[in-house]
Amino acid sequence: MKRRATLVLLLAAALGAPSTAAPLRQNHPIVGTWQFTLPDGSCREIYRMHDDGTSIVTSAQEVAESSFEIADQPDDQGFYKQTDTIVRDNGKHDCGGEVTKVGHMVTSYILFHPSGKMFVSCIERDTRRCIGPFIRMKGAET
Repeated sequence: MKRRATLVLLLAAALGAPSTAAPLRQNHPIVGTWQFTLPDGSCREIYRMHDDGTSIVTSAQEVAESSFEIADQPDDQGFYKQTDTIVRDNGKHDCGGEVTKVGHMVTSYILFHPSGKMFVSCIERDTRRCIGPFIRMKGAET
């Protein structure tokens, strides 16, 4: 599932690897724990986005980690540009049956709902090719 691999690349983390990303402000809207459920409900993914520019994603048996950079403020259309690089993966299959490749980098555009409780991740600065929603998990630690 190519869209799943793209998501992991967009939002993953850096376990045991030094982060090359710049720290985010603590109240950046991406900081927190987010859940994405596949449309058929068969699998869910958890994204733990840290203010140090790292994230950890769990999807089925996979645990992927990355270093990411995201704009501090949205552009004129409301999108936050994000670049994500996978730095570690446990080599197990994700919800789409794939294994994420270490070193892969992807750029995406994040659009938050006004409530701040969900977002979509898009390939371009429009909503024609997006996945989501990613729902903020209440009370979850990053």
